[in-house]
Amino acid sequence: MKKIISTPKAPAAIGPYSQANFVNGVLYISGQIPVNSETGNVEEGIEKATHQVMKNLEDILTEAGLSFSHVVKATIFLKNMDDFAAMNEIYASYLNPESYPARETVQVSCLPKNVDIEISMIAHQF
Repeated sequence: MKKIISTPKAPAAIGPYSQANFVNGVLYISGQIPVNSETGNVEEGIEKATHQVMKNLEDILTEAGLSFSHVVKATIFLKNMDDFAAMNEIYASYLNPESYPARETVQVSCLPKNVDIEISMIAHQF
């Protein structure tokens, strides 16, 4: 059975998709961009943007009753791979080193709202 996960604490979907779907104990979170749901503004600069994306992901995980320790896979899209080191440090600060998820990071030419970063995740309920 599929359950749609939605929270006003994270930005609303800007297209025909859900913030997340929970199916058989697996949470599939759509790509999150650095939009502050309280202001509607896009956070600028890779440091602020990465923090905002991670907060958005955390809010969705929390709504589903999960946390970053449940994340098994992350996909990171960067507009500029030169931002990798700064992003990576902030990303890691939200995670437990003993349960890092699998991950790939790719550079892309453009992201929604022309942001610098987007991250999607898959989490598993233990």
